[in-house]
Amino acid sequence: QVQLVESGGGLVQPGGSLRLSCAASGSMLSFKSMGWFRQAPGKERDLVARITSGITYYSDSVKGRFTIFRDKNTVYLQMNSLKFDDTAVYYCTALSNDGMRDFWGQGTQVIVSS
Repeated sequence: QVQLVESGGGLVQPGGSLRLSCAASGSMLSFKSMGWFRQAPGKERDLVARITSGITYYSDSVKGRFTIFRDKNTVYLQMNSLKFDDTAVYYCTALSNDGMRDFWGQGTQVIVSS
């Protein structure tokens, strides 16, 4: 079994910063890819950022403001210049090395509000 535990969410003013963390534990020692999705109220869950073998991907909505980085089985999302539209539940995800299994955290709430 694999557990992903997110932390770092909270309330922040527009223009502020937050850093999310996601630590993976369990029987799997490495992952092909780790990343972050988010889901705003009434909207679908969308990919925010992903890191695969050191190569990063960002959605257009966060490019230049968010940075994803990884240290072994912990993945981080540094979020700068936060906007109202960044308000969402952020979910960590990890893909097994064989690409056959993906794992999800329970989510952490980010609220951008003045």
